Amino acid sequence: YESLRPAPRELEDIDVLVIDLQDVGSRYYTFAYTAAFAIHACARAGVTALVLDRPNPIGGVNVEGNTVLLPELQSFVGEYPLAVRHGLTMGELCTLFNTSLRPVPELFASLEVAWMDGWKRSMDFGQTGLPWVLPSPNMPTPDTALVYPGGCLFEGTNLSEGRGTTRPFELVGAPFLDPHALADALNDEELPGVRFRPTVFQPTFHKWAGKACGGVQIHVTDGAVFPSLLAGMAVLKHARAQAPRQFQWRKEVYEFVGDRLAIDLLLGRHELRPLIEKKAALGVMEKTWTAQHREFLTQRKAALHYR
Repeated sequence: YESLRPAPRELEDIDVLVIDLQDVGSRYYTFAYTAAFAIHACARAGVTALVLDRPNPIGGVNVEGNTVLLPELQSFVGEYPLAVRHGLTMGELCTLFNTSLRPVPELFASLEVAWMDGWKRSMDFGQTGLPWVLPSPNMPTPDTALVYPGGCLFEGTNLSEGRGTTRPFELVGAPFLDPHALADALNDEELPGVRFRPTVFQPTFHKWAGKACGGVQIHVTDGAVFPSLLAGMAVLKHARAQAPRQFQWRKEVYEFVGDRLAIDLLLGRHELRPLIEKKAALGVMEKTWTAQHREFLTQRKAALHYR
């Protein structure tokens, strides 16, 4: 885990470290922490960090999810207290990493950002006119990024999150699930901007490779109002309720951590998993982060470049 942070010797003879990474708008995505670790290393080494900004592919308006990460649940999928869907560009994120989220209060990096021309916070990726280049193998489309704030939670279970298909994170299921019952239960939640279609899919690799998985496809009908995190938690709630004995939380090592459940690392809190297990209403889950949400919006405001 420590090797993820650049060592001082690795920055010797470097005047400017250029950071050019496409983020996807979710707290779990490790590219942002790679950038943060690099900036903090530059601060220690006296090296300038230059960030080439890129659009947030799921827009810069909507913010969703809890922000307070318990210290014991910090990991490479949740290193700093960001909202699950943070609504920041990489340049704005790095500004935050160099101000209120820097690990050593007295240590600032010499940070420069090459800001974008023409980007607006309300834009989805399609409106930018830019081609989508996969930032990682299982992020094939901007649609994937839109469902990822909730879909990444599936990694913390024995459900297939659609890896090994052409629609990772949009497809979710397992051999022990009834797709029609699951889709009906999820559509009864009446979440805005989304419909759940019953389906059977067969991953070619990863979880349940070669096995027919009953589940749902998450169809986003209106990305401006779609609550991705709540949708992901709804899937976990109803999948576990349908098959409580077969459904399991992942216990294997996840992102270099082996002594805590992956789902707790992703959620960043201890109280959310029990609420899912108790089949709590989604509104009850959402209320657990209301106060944190307001605090993050205040902190986030200082880092906004695009108005």
